[in-house]
Amino acid sequence: METLHERCAGLDVHKDTVVACLRIATGRSATREVKTFATTTSGLLELHDWLQGDAVTHVAMEATGVYWKPVWHLLEDSFTLILANASHIKAVPGRKTDINDATWIADLLAHGLIRASFVPPTPIQELRDLTRSRKQLVRERTRYIQRIQKVLEDANLKIDSFITDLLGKSGRAVLNALVEGYTSPEVLVSLTSGRLKASRAQLLEALRGRVTKHHRFMLKLHLRQIDQLDRSIQELEAQAREATASFRHRVDQLTAIPGISETAASVLLAEIGTDMSVFPSAGHLLSWAGMCPRNDESAGKRRSTRLRHGAPWLKATLVQIAWPATRRKDSYFRALFHRLKARRGPKKAIVAVAASILTTVYHLLRDGTVYEDLGAGHFDAVNRDRAAKSLVRRLKALGFEVDVRTAAA
Repeated sequence: METLHERCAGLDVHKDTVVACLRIATGRSATREVKTFATTTSGLLELHDWLQGDAVTHVAMEATGVYWKPVWHLLEDSFTLILANASHIKAVPGRKTDINDATWIADLLAHGLIRASFVPPTPIQELRDLTRSRKQLVRERTRYIQRIQKVLEDANLKIDSFITDLLGKSGRAVLNALVEGYTSPEVLVSLTSGRLKASRAQLLEALRGRVTKHHRFMLKLHLRQIDQLDRSIQELEAQAREATASFRHRVDQLTAIPGISETAASVLLAEIGTDMSVFPSAGHLLSWAGMCPRNDESAGKRRSTRLRHGAPWLKATLVQIAWPATRRKDSYFRALFHRLKARRGPKKAIVAVAASILTTVYHLLRDGTVYEDLGAGHFDAVNRDRAAKSLVRRLKALGFEVDVRTAAA
């Protein structure tokens, strides 16, 4: 097999140690040397000097949790680094040792058999940390709201049946009053705004419960945690705006797309970066994100068309973006959703809209262009004759006689 990299190394990274295999090709043979280094800064510097002393050009390592990151940051300025998906480079079964793993990685790298994972530049990685941390805090905030709902149910208060947003103006006023010891339904109803759809009689009945000291303590505890989470989320959003200041025009490009807010634009840029040259085409980006059907075929039959495993943080955000995009009147994405929904159902249709949005993002970032909506009539314009035949069939099915003529220009 042809050797592509004569001087390379494979790293088996762990929490406390890094096992490195240095591979040097000499003609048809290759010599290997294996050493173990600590993952402390001094240990990684020693690894760096050892590799550099033997004129290594390429280094490969597995994506093992977060342990690969400090190794990557220390070596990236001196070597061509390749991050491999652990599932793509599994060693031969029954020969599992750290030394064998490092040697196997080095051999695969030398022959060009490792498919490199996408690793964005440091500024994008820092933005990614911010957006992912924000999403985790938002999820935690939702869990505390659910805990508040459980406490209210235990006190036989049916507030969430009539107040959709428990932490909105009316809901928060009622919760604060409960914490302070007010339990009279009349007092609690007086704190709500007149914008609620429920009648006064319904609210009085919903707020008539049995609130104990224990309930008030739990509500106070959960509300305090939510307030702290809100402050942390605001800090993360401010830091994310600061992190995107250098490519603010990219954020403005993406927010022009229906459904994409400033926060969603930051998430997209954090997950895929701003340089689209790392993806040869929009199809490659869709495949990497897991927004296309997997290849699962045997004997000429497709066994599964489920989505591939891809970038979970990106995939979830794209689906969240797709729903409001389909509600924008006279938009291309709304027309696409309803066109596919009739044949494939709402779930597959929304995934198709999400994939179309990601394709649009790819072309905007690659070409630096401005978003222009194709409009709700795009498919009718493209398939004019097909649309006309479909309408004729529908009219005939309703019992009409149809004579189709082309209108004069």
